Amino acid sequence: MDNNIDTILFDFGGTLDTNGIHWSELLWNQYVKENVAVTKEQFYESYVFAEKKLGSENIIKATDTMYDVLKKKIDIETQYLVNQGWLHTEEITRRSYLEHITVRCYYLVKQNIARVGGMLRSLAMSHKLILVSNFYGNLTTVLDGLGILDIFADVVDSAIVNVRKPDSQIYNLAIHRNDIKPNNAVIVGDSMKNDIIPAQQLGIQSIWLNPNYANIHHGCTSTLQITDILQLPQLLA
Repeated sequence: MDNNIDTILFDFGGTLDTNGIHWSELLWNQYVKENVAVTKEQFYESYVFAEKKLGSENIIKATDTMYDVLKKKIDIETQYLVNQGWLHTEEITRRSYLEHITVRCYYLVKQNIARVGGMLRSLAMSHKLILVSNFYGNLTTVLDGLGILDIFADVVDSAIVNVRKPDSQIYNLAIHRNDIKPNNAVIVGDSMKNDIIPAQQLGIQSIWLNPNYANIHHGCTSTLQITDILQLPQLLA
C-alpha cells in the first residue's frame, strides 16, 4: 500500500453494515434462527427476486431508513415464499416472521455500525471518506439514521446517479466530483466483482474485505486483503 493515500472509497452494503458478510448469508442465518421452514435454495430464490423487485420498482422511498429497507425486503421475500407454495403458514405467522427477522437484522447492522463508527471518525481526520454504493436512492437517509452521515465527504448512491457497479463509471463520477487523484485513493469493499476490479480499472488501489478467505477472481491484478474492517487503520499505516 502506497503511503500517499488521502482518499478512502467505501462500499456500504456488505462492507460497513455487515463487516464482509453477504446479505444473503446474514438473512438466511436469521431465517434459520426464526425456524422458517424453507430450504436455503428456496430462500435464495426469494432473495434474488426481492433484490430485482426493489431495484426495478419504486418501492424504497427517499425517506426510508435502514429498518424500513430491511422490512420491505423481507416482506417481499416471505410473501414470495408463500406464493411459490414453499412456506406454508397463515398470514399472522408470516407477519411474525417478518417483524422478528427485521428486528434481528437491524440490530446486527446497528451493532456493527457502532463497532466501526469510532474507526471511521478517526480516519476522517486524516483522509477524505467517500461512500460509493449500489443502493435505492435513500442512502443518505440510512446513514443519517445510523449516525454516520456526517463522516463522509460525499455519498454516491447508484439509484440517484443512474450508474450501478460493476460499471466503473460510478467510481469515475466520484473521482471527478471530488477532485480525486486515483493513485491517491483506495477502495475498501467486500465484492471483488463490484468493488475491487472496477476501481482498479481506473488506477485506484484496493483493499478487499474478505472474511471467508475466498479466492481472488480472474481479472484482479492484485489487492491487499483484510478479514475484519477494524484491520483497516493498521494496513493504511
